[in-house]
Amino acid sequence: MRRLLEFLNRPTHAGNFFPRWANGAPLRIVIFLALAGALVTAAVNEYATNKYLNVGYTPDQPVAFDHGFHVGVLGLDCRYCHTNVEKSPHSNVPATSTCWNCHSIIKKDAPTIAPIRESMASGAPIQWVKVHKVPDYVYFPHSVHVSRGVSCVECHGRIDQMEVVGQQKPLSMSFCLDCHRNPELAVRPVEKVTDLAWSATTPAAQVEQGTKFVHDWKIAPPQSCSGCHR
Repeated sequence: MRRLLEFLNRPTHAGNFFPRWANGAPLRIVIFLALAGALVTAAVNEYATNKYLNVGYTPDQPVAFDHGFHVGVLGLDCRYCHTNVEKSPHSNVPATSTCWNCHSIIKKDAPTIAPIRESMASGAPIQWVKVHKVPDYVYFPHSVHVSRGVSCVECHGRIDQMEVVGQQKPLSMSFCLDCHRNPELAVRPVEKVTDLAWSATTPAAQVEQGTKFVHDWKIAPPQSCSGCHR
């Protein structure tokens, strides 16, 4: 009580009730709001845009492998190079020997495949640049999806039409959950998984056959955190 009385009876300057430091409060508030706005804007730009999700990321590769020609024109099966995609959580990149199986005969001396020749001679692997990557804390088993009729095109787009492979889908958590909540929109006959040009005749036909596949194959994609974060 004594301290309260002393505070109320303290001398003031020119009748001001608030202390002098309060005079600078409006300016401090304006500066704080400006900084907070800049921080929020920067965070949205960094973490809530396609830039953060890598959509459009199309790096140069050490070997100019034209997927549009090899897959779209020649009809090379995805699994010829990505041999583990049906039996492993990870989709492997091809070993140099896989490339050399064909190019030891076809365009053997072409300048464009010099890195392949050098890799075969030295035994050092080709340093392919990874395009599609989910965070380390995300568990995504390729084999589970491929064996249940989820085509490469659902996550990677029309690879068979790309001269240089780039990321077409966001691969975000909401992207994955949309598919897990409505798997009938993504599944197809297993034998058509690597046929990237295939599609159901109509959206209604996709829902009808997709619903049947979900039932027959007992597809129940997890929607809980533990399903993908292990």
